[in-house]
Amino acid sequence: MTVIVREFQPEDAEAVAGVRRAAVPYLVCTGEALLWEMTSYPAARRNGALVAEEADGTLIGCAQSGLVAGTGPGGEGYLHTVVRPEATGRGAGAALAAAGERRLAGLGAGKVLTWVPDDGRSPGFAERRGYARSRTARFLGLDLARAPLPALPEPLPAGAALRTVADFGDDLRPLYEADVECAADEPGDVETGPTAYEDWLRLNWRRPDFDAELSSVALVGGEVAAYSVAQTDGVDRYWSGMTGTRRAFRGRGLARLAKLDSLLRSRAAGYRHAYTGNDASNAPMLAINHGFGYTLAGSEWRYVREL
Repeated sequence: MTVIVREFQPEDAEAVAGVRRAAVPYLVCTGEALLWEMTSYPAARRNGALVAEEADGTLIGCAQSGLVAGTGPGGEGYLHTVVRPEATGRGAGAALAAAGERRLAGLGAGKVLTWVPDDGRSPGFAERRGYARSRTARFLGLDLARAPLPALPEPLPAGAALRTVADFGDDLRPLYEADVECAADEPGDVETGPTAYEDWLRLNWRRPDFDAELSSVALVGGEVAAYSVAQTDGVDRYWSGMTGTRRAFRGRGLARLAKLDSLLRSRAAGYRHAYTGNDASNAPMLAINHGFGYTLAGSEWRYVREL
């Protein structure tokens, strides 16, 4: 069957979001958020997308690629390829991967990073293309509507208070400083420097799927100590974008407190399904999530290929 690979167009956004939801059901993805990604990433990252469609115009796959921030010429590029489950085996994945690799080579990337689902099929596909396995990530799901979540503690820990990101108004620099510190301690295999404040605002807090009212912040003595970011599809799905605690406040249960507050707010707002992702080595966050009742929804492997 003929597969055609072409450049992503804005009118493809809803169809591509549908492909992503079908292929990676534990991610929250909307057409609006996807179109935002295509148009809002910093120019230096050279973010772009390709789509694969059959001869009748049915869109069955997509690939997003670009340069990893802060890695410089000859550094890392990212390539994420997905195909509708019912359309695998028709050559769309191979065509998208080859086109994405050519694009990254043209941008000067020396290495390609990708995530591959641990589904018994995709790792072999990546390895046949010359990719080598690296670290793994766990994706967890929670039936938010029925989960027996505990109530918030009364009283809160000494000196602690809970707020939402919306309470910070237009001054998010305290959250920026906390996020830069926490992100630096996240497990990973790519070394990048801190994101500039304006880029951080655009990439994280001005996303159309970001919900400031459902994103919770734990303060201690008026200082940001921990936070949990909420992204939603506006219907029934909630994604924990990032949960972190500043170094000086760790070991007090504040990340758990912020995430619990966000989960309870999201359930009250009508969201029924919660998802999150953690590096497999992030034992503290995995323990918090398992304690709330999250169970394994899927696993992915990081794969790397030299260009």
